[in-house]
Amino acid sequence: MKRNALFLKRNLPLHLMLVPGIIFTILFAYVPMTGIVLAFQSFVPGRGLFGSDWVGFDNFSYLFNLPGIYQVIYNTVFIAVMKIIAGLIVPIAAALLLNEMRIRFLKRTVQTLIYLPHFLSWVILGGILIDVLSIDGGIVNRFIEWLGFKSVFFLGSNQWFPFTLVATDVWKDFGFSTIIYMAAITAIDPTTYEAAHIDGAGRWRQTLRITLPGIAPTIVLLSVLSLGSILNAGFEQVFILYSPSVYSSGDIIDTMLYRLAFMDAQYSVATAVGLFKSFIGLFLISSSYWLAYRFANYRIF
Repeated sequence: MKRNALFLKRNLPLHLMLVPGIIFTILFAYVPMTGIVLAFQSFVPGRGLFGSDWVGFDNFSYLFNLPGIYQVIYNTVFIAVMKIIAGLIVPIAAALLLNEMRIRFLKRTVQTLIYLPHFLSWVILGGILIDVLSIDGGIVNRFIEWLGFKSVFFLGSNQWFPFTLVATDVWKDFGFSTIIYMAAITAIDPTTYEAAHIDGAGRWRQTLRITLPGIAPTIVLLSVLSLGSILNAGFEQVFILYSPSVYSSGDIIDTMLYRLAFMDAQYSVATAVGLFKSFIGLFLISSSYWLAYRFANYRIF
């Protein structure tokens, strides 16, 4: 009993510190879940949340009969998968290159520069990219024309827009992922590099035989965890950069949901879209954590 009382006395302040977070989570994560009933109603704001007519799964039937819904799902998955792949390759390459830099000041400067865009919101970056990628006077198109090629309508061409989204998203966030891989590289025993050098291995062979295998668990972990975001193609980025001319290649689930809810006032259908996405996301996140435990021995609990 005395041991339990001592344990409680020591840990009670720590548990009390959790109370604000628990209250915040209940208010902003669990209480709003009552709005899920809108997906099964013909919601009329004047009649309230529990006064609207119950329609069962009619909103889901209407959703999957909307023109272009399957193109929207395809766009979402395609853009998200491309972002995941590029978001793995580019940071790994950047981390390996930074690891080979021997001038500490230059290394820190480059690391700071590539990390800086991560702190900027898409509202700011969107305005910058619209000017930089503009077909009329944009610095990128001026450079392309200087090389002798035709200018490219990056933000208005269905051919180029998805890849523009991927490239700009990677440019914004790869600096953050690079830090994770750099931390994994620093955890590798430096004596292995010394032994490889004595055996005659050059920097390239050391990278292939020591560095990449050393960070392989981190690569696998981040890869499988990224599966949970396969339906999150980046609402803020797409919403700021896209236009009706690229709906066929750039419209994603989140932007369609926004238009249904706030432009067409189809609140029930928009809720059905969100609930559909949540169920798929739950399955993918659960699968990704199982894969993370299976291949990277990563566990939350």
